[in-house]
Amino acid sequence: MLKVNVITTGGTIEKVYSEQTSTVENLDNQIHRYLGRLRLPDCDVRVAPLMNKDSLEMTDADRSAILRRIEEMLSECSALVITHGTDTMVQTGRYLKQALPELKVPIVLTGAMTPLGFEGSDGLQNLTESLFAVRILGPGIYVVMHNQAFPIDRVRKDRETSRFVWND
Repeated sequence: MLKVNVITTGGTIEKVYSEQTSTVENLDNQIHRYLGRLRLPDCDVRVAPLMNKDSLEMTDADRSAILRRIEEMLSECSALVITHGTDTMVQTGRYLKQALPELKVPIVLTGAMTPLGFEGSDGLQNLTESLFAVRILGPGIYVVMHNQAFPIDRVRKDRETSRFVWND
């Protein structure tokens, strides 16, 4: 059975509409809503909520906290998925790659452009693809979004098209 640890950090994938403020906010962990919709035979998914922030608010201290959580989990030899806001996802991935040069498992960062529950949400698709990707990718750090898997040093977010593209 494949074991996957999912570290949640916030971002759009975790956002919900707040009736009190009429805004979309990171209020609490939403990942169980996604996982409850999936059939995952032979996959033991464990969720480890870490923070719930918009990635534009993420600091170096937050990236250090993500790294510490990953280092705690690496002894389990489990694949890792990190849900993260898309605006600074690549920055966090590159930070992790520099800090973890000799990985033995894949680490996938994923997120969403539109929150779960909103029309056209890509969150469930991206999470599903990430859980599949950690089964087939070799050791390393990747961004998995919109039916593509990018090595962290070969990807960038294209803000004009709201998607990730190859950075050659």
